Amino acid sequence: MMKNPTTHQVETLNLPILSSEAQGWENILVEQFQHPPGEGSCHYSNEHTICLSLAPRPVRLLQIRGGKTYTGLYGKGDISITPAQVPFFARWDAEDNYLQIRITSRFIQQVAQLALSMNPDRLELLPEFKTRDPQLEAIGMMLLTELKQGNTGNKLYIESLANVLAVHLLRNYAVDKPVVTIYQGGLTQRQVLPVLDYINEHLHQEITLADLAALLGMSQFHFSHQFKLALGTTPYQYLLQQRIERAKQLLKQTNRSITDIALMCGFNSHSHLSKQFRQLTGMTPRVYRLH
Repeated sequence: MMKNPTTHQVETLNLPILSSEAQGWENILVEQFQHPPGEGSCHYSNEHTICLSLAPRPVRLLQIRGGKTYTGLYGKGDISITPAQVPFFARWDAEDNYLQIRITSRFIQQVAQLALSMNPDRLELLPEFKTRDPQLEAIGMMLLTELKQGNTGNKLYIESLANVLAVHLLRNYAVDKPVVTIYQGGLTQRQVLPVLDYINEHLHQEITLADLAALLGMSQFHFSHQFKLALGTTPYQYLLQQRIERAKQLLKQTNRSITDIALMCGFNSHSHLSKQFRQLTGMTPRVYRLH
């Protein structure tokens, strides 16, 4: 495992227009860039980098990665992958707009070992100059949506996406492909009950995917998959539903302020509760209370 700090230098002066850096996401950094014509280089020691083009009009791009050169048009949905420790240079001739996802090598190694029974020390990802990958694009767009919303309370959802992203990279872009065993049955009732009890008792706190998976001694990826098979919903969706149900009870049965209720139910603000409450119930907490 690398012990050096991540090093990177970007020669363009453009900063990202959106960044997850301040949102406390672990193992993954997601940033949206919008550059005028120019060039830039970067080198990340301990992170693999995925770039997803958001450019409405294709941009002619020259790339040099690991001594190989590629020139071509990049349009919306085109993806490039740069493994950790591979230097990368690019030059583009028009305004470029793209999403950059950096995922730590350490996290990829953990997922490889725990979820896919791969040897983490022999792990190598293949570079991609330009590829189309609808699943990878969908994960990128979900991360971009979270980035735009700026909710710090969606950590469980981000962890789930990071795990799905890591498994997808390992299945499709590793030099040695894993032999994947997917358990079909879902969690048993005996497994489900302690998980649901834990969620119920900790609704007011931050609940992580790691916490839930650890209750059953499973990898985060397999836990998410098994949970959804058993309950028909993801751990994040279930947690959100339970928080909204708790908020409904408190709105009807107490005179506490909506801000207090938001914090008691694990939301980080009045507006965060209101937004999620309206999405699930079609009305605001205030209107619900008056009904």
